[in-house]
Amino acid sequence: MTEVTRTTDDAFLGGQLRLRQPTSGHRAGHDAILLAAATSAQSGDRVVDFGSGVGTAGLAVARRVAGIALVLVEIDPQLAALARDNAAANDLQADVIVMDIASTAETFAGVGLPPDSADAVLMNPPFNDPVRHRASPDKVREIAHVATASTLESWIHAARRLLKTGGVLTLIWRADGISEVLAALDRGFGSLAILPVHGDPAQPAIRIMVRAVKGGRAPAAICASLALRDAAGAPDPYIQQVLSGQAALPWASL
Repeated sequence: MTEVTRTTDDAFLGGQLRLRQPTSGHRAGHDAILLAAATSAQSGDRVVDFGSGVGTAGLAVARRVAGIALVLVEIDPQLAALARDNAAANDLQADVIVMDIASTAETFAGVGLPPDSADAVLMNPPFNDPVRHRASPDKVREIAHVATASTLESWIHAARRLLKTGGVLTLIWRADGISEVLAALDRGFGSLAILPVHGDPAQPAIRIMVRAVKGGRAPAAICASLALRDAAGAPDPYIQQVLSGQAALPWASL
């Protein structure tokens, strides 16, 4: 892995969360904060953030919901070290585990993540198509952004194994990959809710957020879309509230 030698100190949630992250490579943005704002959790829940990077999404959930047992799982030891430092700097409790999400059940159990032990899993997997995405010479950036043929399936399989029955998976993915998401969730998950996210309300969605319940049986639902900007191109006021930590998405209260 590329060693992280230079970092910036950045404010998220309107300054409620300050994070050190690499100056280059994978850097947290709107996706992580929207994912956190859509993740439902209650005090006492065990919440696991897959591919946590420097901890942005998981720590944003912990900032909103006091008393969760947060676990951050990250393959890159340098980013994991930053996640550990960021949790401490923000006075938030988090266990940070360096591990490949595609690891076996035995490996998960060996680091304290046995089957049926999590109430919520959130994930922002690498989702760029390697056929259409030019590979970065920065291997950390490439791992963070480019999916292999099995990335989504293996991450969702790991989440299904880890979640308790009734536990909730929340994920964000590129909108043109919706068929891949639905196929990967076909076994073991139900009660799907799909939230399209548009950069411009007049253009097709750029992201989808999906909420899925392990063992859920309710029909799938497509929720009203979110747009990051209004028709005039100005930042949407509601989204700005979400990004600044003044509001959460409706799923967060389910």
